[in-house]
Amino acid sequence: MNDSVKSADDAEERLSINLMPLSTEKDSEDELRLISVRLHGTGRPVHALFEGITILRGDHLIIDTGQGEEIGVASDWSKRVKRQSVEDREYSWVVRLASNDDLRHFEENKILEKRAEGIAREKIEQHGLEMSLVSVQYGFDNRKITFFFTAEGRVDFRDLVRDLASVFHTRIELRQIGVRDETAMIGGLGTCGRELCCCSFLKDFKPVSIRMAKDQNLAMNPGKISGMCGRLLCCLAYEHDAYLDAKKRLPRKNAKVMTPDGSGIVKEVHLLQEKLTVALDDTNDSTEVTVYDACDVRVEQKRGESEKGSSKKRQST
Repeated sequence: MNDSVKSADDAEERLSINLMPLSTEKDSEDELRLISVRLHGTGRPVHALFEGITILRGDHLIIDTGQGEEIGVASDWSKRVKRQSVEDREYSWVVRLASNDDLRHFEENKILEKRAEGIAREKIEQHGLEMSLVSVQYGFDNRKITFFFTAEGRVDFRDLVRDLASVFHTRIELRQIGVRDETAMIGGLGTCGRELCCCSFLKDFKPVSIRMAKDQNLAMNPGKISGMCGRLLCCLAYEHDAYLDAKKRLPRKNAKVMTPDGSGIVKEVHLLQEKLTVALDDTNDSTEVTVYDACDVRVEQKRGESEKGSSKKRQST
């Protein structure tokens, strides 16, 4: 019994050592810590510096953004950076770990945000503005209220700002956002069944083109290659380089190849699996379709290459 308890204690001790975050290690005097913090309301992370405290992933933090204090969640493990490398760059700073009072104040602000959202919708309707309110965010220090909205074009909301300022008696900011930012704020599940990338780990929106979907041999069905925001799926860009590399190395469709079972024509290319579906030539007027590994197939000639070559020869003659 004592041996089993001792082994369990040893296993627990090893586990605690393996899970020890980097932020608990002692830093040198010329180093700072940099951590990614996902702010409340925006759905987008910011980078914040800190020193002298231990921060674990998932901790609630109070950070100074330069425009006031905000509350957020540490979305990643911290890393060391040299002081000299961050002196000329503008970063937010971690003020402290959020206390119970801070979290209570945060919950109170969420109630105020619901009230402000209802008032703002009424004011927008009264002014007849063509804009859709997405979210309302109170600054943690209650010095500013930010209203996030979407619109087709530019909106003249100066009268709306004056009305809202007369109601809330604080600084009012209206910020127009895109459909991707709107989806990141609202959240949801993707077609893969997981939480949307923009709500979980995606830091920046990279350009995504329809060419990426074509390179991956996807069906040009908008419902299958579009995300919750209505734009092309962000994940199309994740493995695009791997697809391009595979397309350079593998034979193309309709290329004439030599297989272990004879010559044939490539009917389909499976890029990620690096396999080829080949229709073998047969003298009995029947065609056999077989799947081969790309390493077992040798390209003989691309279909149409002989005709092109002969036409060039005729032109030169």
